Amino acid sequence: MTKIYTQNVFKGTFTSKILSSVRMLGVFKLVLLLSLLFFYSADVFAQASRQISGTVRDESKESLVGVSIKIKNSNIGTTTDIDGKFKIVASSTDVLQITYIGYETIERVVGNANQIDITMKSSSTGLGEVVVVGYSSKKLEQISSSVSIVSGEKLRDVTSNEVSSLLQGKAAGVLVSTGSGSPTSGSTIVIRGAGSINASTSPLIVVDGNIGGTYNPTDIETITILKDAAATGLYGSRAANGVIIITTKTGKAGTTIMDFNTSVGLSNPNTGNFKLMNTAELYDYQSKFYSGLTPERRNNDTDWWDLAFRQGMVNSHQLSASGGSEKTQFYVSGNYYKEEGTQIVDSKTGYNFRSNLTQKLSDKLKLGVLLNGVFNKDTYNPTGTLYNAYVNLPFDAAYDATGSPIDPRFGTWYGRDRDNFLHTLQYNTSGARSFNVNADINLDYNIIKNLTFSTNNRGRLNNYRSDSFNDKRSKGGATNNGTAYASANYSNSFLTSNRLRYSNNFGNHSVGILGVAEIEEGYNDSFSANVKNLPAGRNAFSTATDIITNPAGGRDGYQFSKYLGQVDYGFKEKYFAVASYVNEYSSRFGTNNPRGNFYQLGASWIVSKESFMENVKPITFLKVRGSYGTTGNAEGIGYYAALGLYSISSSASYAGLPGAAPSQKANPDLTWEKSKSANIGFEVGLFNRIDLNVDLYQKEAASLLFFRPLPATSGYSGVFENVGNVRNRGLELSLTSRNLVKTLKWETNFNIAFNRNKVLEVNAGRTEVSTGARQPIAVGRDMDEWFMPVWSGVNPETGAPLWENRVKDSDGKEYLTYTSNYNSATRQYVGQSSAPKFAGGIANNFEYKNFSLNTFFNFVYGNKVYNDSRFFFDSDGLYESYNQMNLAEGWNRWEKAGDLATHPKPIHGRADNSNGTSTRFLEDGSYIRLRNVTLGYDLPKQLLGRAKISRARLFVSGDNLWTATNFSGTDPEVVLGDGVSSIKYPISKKVVFGFNMSF
Repeated sequence: MTKIYTQNVFKGTFTSKILSSVRMLGVFKLVLLLSLLFFYSADVFAQASRQISGTVRDESKESLVGVSIKIKNSNIGTTTDIDGKFKIVASSTDVLQITYIGYETIERVVGNANQIDITMKSSSTGLGEVVVVGYSSKKLEQISSSVSIVSGEKLRDVTSNEVSSLLQGKAAGVLVSTGSGSPTSGSTIVIRGAGSINASTSPLIVVDGNIGGTYNPTDIETITILKDAAATGLYGSRAANGVIIITTKTGKAGTTIMDFNTSVGLSNPNTGNFKLMNTAELYDYQSKFYSGLTPERRNNDTDWWDLAFRQGMVNSHQLSASGGSEKTQFYVSGNYYKEEGTQIVDSKTGYNFRSNLTQKLSDKLKLGVLLNGVFNKDTYNPTGTLYNAYVNLPFDAAYDATGSPIDPRFGTWYGRDRDNFLHTLQYNTSGARSFNVNADINLDYNIIKNLTFSTNNRGRLNNYRSDSFNDKRSKGGATNNGTAYASANYSNSFLTSNRLRYSNNFGNHSVGILGVAEIEEGYNDSFSANVKNLPAGRNAFSTATDIITNPAGGRDGYQFSKYLGQVDYGFKEKYFAVASYVNEYSSRFGTNNPRGNFYQLGASWIVSKESFMENVKPITFLKVRGSYGTTGNAEGIGYYAALGLYSISSSASYAGLPGAAPSQKANPDLTWEKSKSANIGFEVGLFNRIDLNVDLYQKEAASLLFFRPLPATSGYSGVFENVGNVRNRGLELSLTSRNLVKTLKWETNFNIAFNRNKVLEVNAGRTEVSTGARQPIAVGRDMDEWFMPVWSGVNPETGAPLWENRVKDSDGKEYLTYTSNYNSATRQYVGQSSAPKFAGGIANNFEYKNFSLNTFFNFVYGNKVYNDSRFFFDSDGLYESYNQMNLAEGWNRWEKAGDLATHPKPIHGRADNSNGTSTRFLEDGSYIRLRNVTLGYDLPKQLLGRAKISRARLFVSGDNLWTATNFSGTDPEVVLGDGVSSIKYPISKKVVFGFNMSF
């Protein structure tokens, strides 16, 4: 500090006078003058700078900790302590700049004041907030594209260790689905509708500025979802399905802050509207059609569902530290997460460590080192427990008279599969473990003013291993006298991204130019083996005497490289335009077309800054924006989709030597999937209380990647081709309203998205591409439309099933008839899709003094789910050796002539395929779910001050507590693009108690 102010004193005319005096005086006079100068300088310093104190509070007069107070245009700064107080040395002419996330920035001239108290106002729109888009950051109001931002706090209301699950319902146009309630399973994300057949429909994940990467939900600062071409532009070569940018936490200059978060809770399976029959119900039902029913079956009433599921426990604990100086900032955290599945045995355990360090090496050079390590251990139920929970008969006992699990292979057992999972669980095991390390080294060098060179470098290592063991004493291991299976996978990738940025302002003009050269290489090797003849209780491969199949494995590699450029232009801070171009190479495509060229354009106009809007008081902000561009997709097709491949295996051996056989035909013309995207949107703020965002878009995916099977006579199993075009059109709406802002605060966040899909073209003059499923791809149809016989109910006179049969006369005119012959039923497009008509979420946040209440609902409407599991337990008498479901509300069985029934007459061993694939099992998949409700209480700060604790919060949270749906199964939520609910692991209801503390 002394050095800084001494330099200020010796500037200008004062300095010239001193030098003039030195020339005129002798040595004695010079010594005297220097002495006087010392006291004069001290007096000037004392007058020019002094200690300023103050307190920073919010609008409700609560003190704020960690607020940044900085002298504008300098490196001098501090932060508020746990009482919101600060001290800083400043001069009268200095300007204090006060900033805090979620609040408006304040600037205050020091003047003659020694005490400066600040009241910060909540940012009503967040338009000045800087968000990460592409390879750069921009203020939200300057963005010309469609983006959604989810803060880390809003993300972590639901209890999960999977970010995909946490995003459900949080952003318009982002549809998240979970096909299983197991803690070891993940979720799928689709942004603005699926636009691919065989290639991936998942968005590109970017962590801390680089493609890919590992992360933990507790370390996330924000998630930015890029949805249109102008937003995804610089990732356009692999961004046809959108981009999710994850930014992890970093330290801030000032006092070191420690955060401790812990939560413990219980989970229970959610059975929804589904209920299996007990012994009395099943016996009564079967007595109507099954002559083999015997009275002794009533002796047992086993609830297999209850035996297969349990009350699980979930707990999460995190400790982090962040802080630093103006030159060095750090963030370090560790997290432990464990969740027991509601199915017995299942569990997931995770450990995460993160260290984010930034260091200013000089005025021009900045270093960033980011390290993240994740270890996961999954324990699986190794048997058919889930399947048997649905189909095992209540007539069969689980335990014998001694309390030991019964081995159903011996003695009386009425169930078809003769399987008691409780017996098998005594012996068999299954699990997996993985270790992921992600390391970044980033350098930013300020070449000259406004021109910066950055190099971002990332290395990733992943080790994964899975094991399973079937003991010879179990049913599963008996056939091969005990079996063991193991697989291992190692992968790594290295990426370097080198970026040159120029930005400057020229009067009313602002310009930003970005150039990037990037290369990524990846490597993967895998190995698996399956052995047999193991001693009881021994799962080591060394104890086996034989193999079941020959060991399998392979090595793979890939490379991506690209060059891109982007230009940003702004005029008068109300007109903005952006243009970018990307050229990328991928080793996955044919030699004729390995490169893809992509471009993006966007523009926006802040109308509310025009003079003619000054008197339109209700509208506080209005922006119109539009974009158009192309993006690409190269994921989900494997490393060598364009090459001719041979398979070397024991099946092709000759004379004891390995042989090779053709497997995949080469296609040197195979190239990128390309998506053309157009977006028009507007953003409006009303009365400083309401923010509305609306987007209209069209996304057309061309050259879709598809693996076409070939006839056996060709000598190949198939070939990858670019086969056609699919279009998605939609509307997205996001609304935020601050309903109450005084003592009681109430904020509502609502989003909804509509999407329609249509297949425009398939190649080679064809009108349809068979996918081997119930949803073929056909021109003019929804890509997710169901194709199957149409169920027409039950013949009221005979109780026989009926299906539609469409026949044509000699003139080609079509007539609709009905048939009880399943083979005569017409396979047809049914006009119903597995994709929802709309989906979204609504959150309400209340605050009153130290209390907070947050509720969050997500909803899906208009999709049809194929309830495939009804084939087993709604079989109309076909499977008397499987348990059956109780009929849902409004359903009934045919009993006598004249009955109008939903279910046909039950017949033992029936052969009419009444439970065959048809629209009978297509059900409404619409639902609305209370995804989370959280009640929190912040302990009074006056109680915490003595312990040096800045904040302490207690909360209780509930997940999935209520769901409204007409679906007859355990849960209507299914994997998008599949639309099938089979033997499903139900989702969990969770109640969690937690404590958060900062000190």
